[in-house]
Amino acid sequence: MPRTAPRRRSAPVTLLALLALTACGTPPELREPAATAGPRASASATPTPSAPPTPPVTPAAPPPTTRTPDPAATPCRGKPSGDRIVALLRGSAGVLPRDVKVTVRTGPLCAEGWHYTVLAVTGHEELQVVTRGPTGAPTLVTAGTDVCGVEVRAAGPPGIRTLACDGAPGA
Repeated sequence: MPRTAPRRRSAPVTLLALLALTACGTPPELREPAATAGPRASASATPTPSAPPTPPVTPAAPPPTTRTPDPAATPCRGKPSGDRIVALLRGSAGVLPRDVKVTVRTGPLCAEGWHYTVLAVTGHEELQVVTRGPTGAPTLVTAGTDVCGVEVRAAGPPGIRTLACDGAPGA
């Protein structure tokens, strides 16, 4: 048998393989993106070096947020009145004697059912007073030259804490 038969079979297989390869076209990684329309470089042109990849832009950190101030204590509008606070201190609380002259310097200022008052007491230092409860019948929390005690720090509303612990007497 002549040996030409195997050659004839290999030629169609080779031709089929070549056709399959040429039908695919340019591989995707060598194609130009659609957005960059322009003249194509010829196959003989030297490839241009690509720019190094741009690092991803990370957004800048947001500026530090300033903490909003705690709600301030506001004037109590007469309830409780300064006279009611003085009467409490002279009466059941037993803090002030009846014969000493007392003038309300600041307040009462209210915040969330708490009250802050500063009294000028003749012959003595200013007296800071923190009370709480119903405006018609407040109860004494603390009174003195330094009223930033445990109860005020732990349970007092921010406006009262600010006045009692951070504010200057009479402020």
